[in-house]
Amino acid sequence: MHEIFPLKYVMPNTIMPPDAFGDSFDLAVLPLPRSASGYAVQKLDTDTLLDQTSGNFLSVRSTSLQGLYPSFDQAHKAASEWVHKHGMINQEHNLAIVPASFDPLLKRHVLIYGVLCGQP
Repeated sequence: MHEIFPLKYVMPNTIMPPDAFGDSFDLAVLPLPRSASGYAVQKLDTDTLLDQTSGNFLSVRSTSLQGLYPSFDQAHKAASEWVHKHGMINQEHNLAIVPASFDPLLKRHVLIYGVLCGQP
């Protein structure tokens, strides 16, 4: 039997559902207590963000952290890839896409809403 797409050529879908990391939002219209300059992937209950360079979660105080994504979609893609890479597709991943900024004076990322809790 001839397969149209042999299994070795089929890539797994690495994109999680649209609301897997919270509802999509637009920074330009979101009422924020302070301005945000990008989207970040936060591990809930921590002050850590997904670093674009290493693919690890680093503290907002880390000088090597590159945690701001220019769009919600790019942050969602990065979070989806992290979930798949760590085998957490069917598990609670405790990740959220949040508004964030970078403070040039403190030389660190700023979580606009602070540390978000995994449970209310």
